[in-house]
This record gives sequence, C-alpha cells and structure tokens, in this order.
Amino acid sequence: LQVLGFEVDTVNSVQFSNHTGYAHWKGQVLNSDELHELYEGLKLNKVNRYDYVLTGYTRDTSFLAMVVDIVQELKQQNSNLVYVCDPVMGDKWNGEGSMYVPKDLLPVYRDKVVPVADIITPNQFEAELLTGRKIYTEKDAVEVMDMLHAMGPETVVITSSDLQAPLGNDYLIALGSHRKTKADGTRITQRIRMESPKVDAVFVGTGDLFAAMLLAWTHKHPNNLKVACEKTVSAMQHVLQRTIKSAKAQAGEGNKPNSAQLELRMVQSKKDIENPEIIVKATVL
Repeated sequence: LQVLGFEVDTVNSVQFSNHTGYAHWKGQVLNSDELHELYEGLKLNKVNRYDYVLTGYTRDTSFLAMVVDIVQELKQQNSNLVYVCDPVMGDKWNGEGSMYVPKDLLPVYRDKVVPVADIITPNQFEAELLTGRKIYTEKDAVEVMDMLHAMGPETVVITSSDLQAPLGNDYLIALGSHRKTKADGTRITQRIRMESPKVDAVFVGTGDLFAAMLLAWTHKHPNNLKVACEKTVSAMQHVLQRTIKSAKAQAGEGNKPNSAQLELRMVQSKKDIENPEIIVKATVL
C-alpha cells in the first residue's frame, strides 16, 4: 500500500517472530483492550480520520468486535470510509475445508463484521462458511456472492476456488462481483471471472497481499472491478512466479523449498506492484 502511494497507520494484531507457516513461532497477540488503547491515542490527537480500513488475520472474538466498533465510529467521522475485510478463517486442502481460527469467530464475522464491510475477500471455503451454502458450480458461486452482497458489502471477491477452470486443471478460478446502486435507486451488478496459473507451492501471506492490492486498485479504478482485479491478480502472479523461481534456485535441484525460501519476494517485486503488466485477463460474466 505504501509503495502504491497510501499513507498507512499499521496496527499489528500479532507480533510474531515469523509467520505461522513455519514449524515454530513465538510472540504476542494484541487483545481488544490494547487495540482500544491505541485507537484512543489516535483519537486524542484527532488523527482518526481515515479513507480506508483494512483488516486480516485475527484469532480473538473480542478483538474482532472491537474492530467493528472502531470501524463504525470511523464511518461516523467520514461517511465515505471504505472498510476492506479479509475474513480469514480457513481454507481447503485436497478438497477438504477446515478452520484455522477458533470456530466462535464465524458468527462474529457473519453477523457483525460483514454487515459493516464494503469490500470482502473470502476464499471459497470462507464464502461457504459465511453463507452456509456450498459452491459446486459457477452459478452457485454467483448466488453465494449475491447472498454476501445482501449482507452488506458492495464488492465481493472470492479469491480462490476449486471450481473447474475453462482453461484446464492447471488454472485457479477467482470470481468478483460489484454491486452499485445508481442515483435513481436501480442496481447494476458487474461480475467477473479470472483464471490464473496454479503455482505448486504453499505460500503464506498471499491473501494479505491480495486484499491490500485490491484496496489500492479499486481506489484507482472505483467503478471498474474488471481492471482492478486484473491488476491485482496479475501483480500476484508476478510476485508468486518470482518467489517460486527464487525458492527453487535456493533449494537446489530436486529439493522441495522450505518456508524460509518461500517467503514472498515483495521488495524484489516493487515495480510489478507499482505497475503490473496485465498477464491475467478477467472475463465479464
């Protein structure tokens, strides 16, 4: 976000030695009182006017509830504030979905967070959890995105899915939907599908990168989800291809890269983040 010209105030919901994709990690988790204290400091200095709020991984229900309170207060300060929420709850491995945060976060996301969010970026498993509906076809996915719109957000992007890609098994499908209400009250919905090449490795932090870039590119292209998603997904591909190439070189011929070697090559990808060459095109549905 900073590379793309945004002034960012960062609140670390956790302070860990490393990400949790490693075998071990140590560190502290911010609780809701500590989050509230930080926010109070911003408020006392009257520097709590924001255009965007972006949230990702959290493990604690009271922390999440505090985020909702803060977002609602910030929206009173600035009615145009856009809240981008990545509802990080779990994922699918080999077709089976499982949650990697406590299960009691689901009702908080569903009933409190999603209704105040403007943009959400769940993966397929998270979209299914939030709506209580399974996705087997693209039609199901479109209906699930409509259910999510009905809960509040204007923009819904399902960042990854196990749907069959028209281009074949080596591609991963992402789907997006943007619902806009015109001045006369009529609604227009723009829906898109993207197919990006699968990369055979487990990366950590791709969701965070996706949500940050989607925030940036929807800001720069507010009424064009197609272009915003093409730039987001293309930049992701550049970062992932550079990462896997570098990881394989470090691991050596025939060896599987480890967590340290698979750390996203963000700094090395600065130019691609600033001005991504479009390598993934979106299809308007």
